[in-house]
Amino acid sequence: MDRFDALQLFTRIVELGSFSGAANALNIPRATATHAIKELEARLGARLLERTTRQVRPTLDGQAFYERSKRVLAELENAETSLSSHATDPRGTLRLDLHGTHAAMIILPRIGEFHQRYPHIELAISSGDRLVDLIGEGIDCVVRAGVPRESSLVARRLANLAEVICASPSYLDRHGMLRHPGELAQHQGVGFFARNHDYRYPFTVRVDGEVVEYQPRGWITVSDAECYTQAGLAGCGLIQVPRFRIEDHLRTGRLVQVLADWPCPELPVSVMYTSQRQLAPRVRVFVDWVSALYEERFGPVRAGASSRRRAS
Repeated sequence: MDRFDALQLFTRIVELGSFSGAANALNIPRATATHAIKELEARLGARLLERTTRQVRPTLDGQAFYERSKRVLAELENAETSLSSHATDPRGTLRLDLHGTHAAMIILPRIGEFHQRYPHIELAISSGDRLVDLIGEGIDCVVRAGVPRESSLVARRLANLAEVICASPSYLDRHGMLRHPGELAQHQGVGFFARNHDYRYPFTVRVDGEVVEYQPRGWITVSDAECYTQAGLAGCGLIQVPRFRIEDHLRTGRLVQVLADWPCPELPVSVMYTSQRQLAPRVRVFVDWVSALYEERFGPVRAGASSRRRAS
């Protein structure tokens, strides 16, 4: 393994805290990874990693070497991507993590167009609703709904989605139609939470020009957008969702909008990536492509639009 590959391997081990995880990410045998790090430590004359039964952590020397290695690798990638051939014909593996609903309903139905435009980019796509660690998991960029919480990432707004509060006819038959947002506290609501923290998102409504949060009672909480919609359809309680996701259910009457006279704050959708002085061409072209895709579907992003914090 040459020095460049060894640096890549070392940084991935530090970021993932695992020899096996780094080896899998780079598609090499674990034994090769172990041997390469031993050679690197011997060449440097310093111990870089502390190994325990559960985790691999950098030593003090290893942490200092990691910081320098990151800068060296970033400079090398910047040098490579500055070449016109890479800029006009980007290539390599692009690792994306997409919100499940947006992947299924917006991005994946058109992803063939991206491939036709950039045939030398290979895509590795994960999806779901959990918050991911871009650096630790080797993700190039993500598409997520909600106000970005991670200040170290660059976020480009794709759309501000209109939302509605709704419920199934069977739920409204049992509990009655709401006449004012203040009644939300007396109703049942389907809870939604991110899988890597226990925060339960409230319902939000604009009342007299101010965004007010309400926390209905409830007996079910989910962490997946599709499960959230299905719980609403099953009569488990009120749900608050982007309108585009449930247009068919509203049209057929399987769901009924409530509190239509009180608008919900819009839900922002953003594409996010790590901050770098020069964005890799494969990432840049995807960001531009997906931005155009959302503008075509939802229109231009209005400056200064207020948004709710809940990810959904």
